[in-house]
Amino acid sequence: MSHLEGRSDGSLIIIGGAEDRTDTCLILREFVRRAGGIKAHIVVIPAATSYQQEAGDDYTRLFKSFGAETVQAILTKEREDADKYEALEAIAQATGIFFTGGDQARVIQLIKGTLLDDAIHKRHRDGAVVAGTSAGAAIMPDVMIVEGESDTHPRLDAVEMGSGMGFLNGILVDQHFAQRGRLGRLLAALLIEPSVLGLGIDENTAVIVEGDELEVIGAGAVTVVDESNTTFNNMDRLLRDEPLAVFGVSLHILPHGYRFNLSSRQPTAKGDKLPAQGLPLQS
Repeated sequence: MSHLEGRSDGSLIIIGGAEDRTDTCLILREFVRRAGGIKAHIVVIPAATSYQQEAGDDYTRLFKSFGAETVQAILTKEREDADKYEALEAIAQATGIFFTGGDQARVIQLIKGTLLDDAIHKRHRDGAVVAGTSAGAAIMPDVMIVEGESDTHPRLDAVEMGSGMGFLNGILVDQHFAQRGRLGRLLAALLIEPSVLGLGIDENTAVIVEGDELEVIGAGAVTVVDESNTTFNNMDRLLRDEPLAVFGVSLHILPHGYRFNLSSRQPTAKGDKLPAQGLPLQS
């Protein structure tokens, strides 16, 4: 299945972690704005962290300070909590759903395949905005990076893959990207789990996905890795701890305001509606 088949109507806001929560709060304000602004009904899901109450309270206070009409956190300390009526009723009313950071494997363990999982996807199909930061960003694809080494060259054992929450198909997401030197593990992940694209999202940076377009906002950049036209890799001859080789990878670096079309796999220069063209270097 391509990343566009079965696409939901609601926006996705995928945050690379460590988003500003004390100054301009650009990304989090944009989430609330797109969820309805002062009419927004926000649900915070802190399942990724073992400090669910604290994380839920922090984001609840912040979203309320922006003027959202209602904000509540759903705590899922046990898997059966994800099937409770109160949680399902909260999601049914939500215009924005926010996954906090922590450990992405916990989200899958506690929520994937539950009634809460079904309810979140239904609300997203009906137009609710779904956002996630750090681990909450990692869970967005159908296949996610569970864990892996940073600051390494690509190797088969540099990354562990697993099922994600399935809001994006055929796209891999890695977070804290520049800060933790994760290009090597994203390249390895794309070879292990062939996908259309990889998105490496810096801290305090997000991509907003609407239909087949994504837009970058925030202080850092998004590295788009496209391995669809590679001409060679050595996957068929490697042992797990040996270095990967790959030829012909396309790489795009997109800061705030730049866009990328997921169908054409082409970037768009800031303010333009046509594929970005290289500018001549000044002598």
